[in-house]
Amino acid sequence: MANKKAKSAAGIIFKRELKAYFSSAAAYIVTGLYLLATGLFFFSSFYIYNRAELRQFFGLMPVILSFIIPALTMRVFSEERRSGSIETLMTLPVSETSVVTGKYLASFVSTLIMIAPTLFYLIPLCVFGKPDFGPIFGGYAGAIFLCASFTAIGVFASSVTKNQIIAFILSAVICIVLTLIDSFLVFFPAPVVNFFGYISANAHFNSIARGIVDTRDILYFLSVTSLFFVMTVRAEQKAKA
Repeated sequence: MANKKAKSAAGIIFKRELKAYFSSAAAYIVTGLYLLATGLFFFSSFYIYNRAELRQFFGLMPVILSFIIPALTMRVFSEERRSGSIETLMTLPVSETSVVTGKYLASFVSTLIMIAPTLFYLIPLCVFGKPDFGPIFGGYAGAIFLCASFTAIGVFASSVTKNQIIAFILSAVICIVLTLIDSFLVFFPAPVVNFFGYISANAHFNSIARGIVDTRDILYFLSVTSLFFVMTVRAEQKAKA
């Protein structure tokens, strides 16, 4: 019975947060900026370089999402902390896990909605070229895992501060470090290269984007998502205490 109530509470919060997403002008602005940025990279490759492919689009996706997702998630908890409505929410008969689950799922679905319009890029690819759908499917699969982990990071950052700007900066820094760390492996001592290479989100994303199914890549994204999800729950429990 308790488990059923928890699922119901998480579902109610999920619907409320998703409705708030569609009611927010900021969400449409961020989505518009994302589509503008990705569109420029896609069509520059398509028309200027005459390449019917999504390689450049997927190659830059981790960097772009490192800033876009924090912009979408920065208000999830911080806005309610600033306004004081989080205290009202936490006094209701709902667990911290249910609250975090509902908010996280709504944010994650929001990122997928943001990415969905880029599927229209496949139309000119199919009309003017013969794309290899293996890497395309792999790229979008990798994007889903990337969104899941970066959303968890963004929600966590939002849960530890009342200031949306600080939440954005914190989550963006974490995301961009995980994205670019593999570019600086030559500067690390040999004994730690493998470790820092493994925690590179970009490396795991590129592996999946190539169409290679490796359980280590999937385990990495699931681990990052779970780690920051649990840290968010802990942060809410500590705030409530």
